[in-house]
Amino acid sequence: MLSPKPRPHLARTLLRRRAQQVRRATVDAVEQPPPAASQLPSVATSSLLRTTRDAALRSRGIIWRDDVDQDAVSGRETRKMNLYQAVRDAMGVALTTDDTAVVFGEDVAFGGVFRCTMGLAEEFGRERVFNTPLTEQGIAGFGIGMAAMGHTAIAEIQFADYIYPAFDQLVNEAAKLRYRSGGQYDCGRLTVRTPSMSVGHGGLYHSQSPEGFFMGAAGLKIVIPRSPIQAKGLLLGAIRDPNPVVFMEPKILYRSAVEHVPVDDYELPLGVAETLRSGTDLTLLSWGTPLYHCETALHMLAHPPPALAPHVPVRFRDVKIELIDLRTILPWDVQAVVDSVNKTGRLVVVHEAGATGGVGSDIGAEVQKRCFLKLEAPVRRVTGWDTPVPLQYEKFHIPDALRILDALIETLSY
Repeated sequence: MLSPKPRPHLARTLLRRRAQQVRRATVDAVEQPPPAASQLPSVATSSLLRTTRDAALRSRGIIWRDDVDQDAVSGRETRKMNLYQAVRDAMGVALTTDDTAVVFGEDVAFGGVFRCTMGLAEEFGRERVFNTPLTEQGIAGFGIGMAAMGHTAIAEIQFADYIYPAFDQLVNEAAKLRYRSGGQYDCGRLTVRTPSMSVGHGGLYHSQSPEGFFMGAAGLKIVIPRSPIQAKGLLLGAIRDPNPVVFMEPKILYRSAVEHVPVDDYELPLGVAETLRSGTDLTLLSWGTPLYHCETALHMLAHPPPALAPHVPVRFRDVKIELIDLRTILPWDVQAVVDSVNKTGRLVVVHEAGATGGVGSDIGAEVQKRCFLKLEAPVRRVTGWDTPVPLQYEKFHIPDALRILDALIETLSY
């Protein structure tokens, strides 16, 4: 005998009741956000960004490329820019001041995927800003040839995830050309720009951090900026450096990081780390996007939210932690890091790439060798996991503020 069909109004009632139960369970399971007074810093509110004209013009290490007094800031102007606008501004300055400079890559003539070359073709002509076929090996090889013949070559690899086909050209040709020729010729005027690091949903082919693969390529320089001021100054420094440079731009910061950026021509030095916060108890070292997670972790350590307060020992809430932006990954500023660790006795290195073969391994080994008698705890690395970047739950792959906080407490407790 067939069961009677459920009455429509009863079915609707059951569905509503089920939906209410799910909503209640979800609310109970999700931790409520902290009150406004204890909100954690984000990229938009970061103290690492210079949001006024005076602060921007007094950025440490700026080298002005004009005839005005290096220490003078009066008369100089700034403009509010995000990171991709600062990159575009740097290339505009390079094309204006160097008649041999050219910009090329996939889709750069119409502005590029991230709009970093927007308007450059119209301003400087399609003979100097032009598209290439979809061939990373060809882009790198073409750039090496142009640089060797005396041009300033500014190439773009559309995503750092696709730099691997160009690996042979960069590591076996660009890095070795000066050595191979006994100094008779080189391709030092080559700069390869490429968007790098996670974006939250890029997955295995659009969120990689491949800087570690180049660590053994003597002759190359690897640079990663954290902000618009840094991006413009370091990119101009890279373009004018007498060595080939791979310039990796954290793509999630293209629009989220905003600063007042000097409109004049300036550079920032390559191979020099920057101390963002001074401290005496622990050195926290990173570059690119994770610096903002480090800042959040430091805030959580000093002012833990109620849910975390039981897990953050009171004795650690007043510690002085030194935060360093490495900026140039190859060659990295060994002396600055060693001097800091000799002072603090502890080191935590944070990067998005996996732990195995990551930049942190090389840094940790060198610090252990040079600072062994000063170390109060093992060097700690907080990294991405040794898996492909997942298509889902990318947030759990990258080193976030909670994982950094845990590493800080563990290292301080040792």
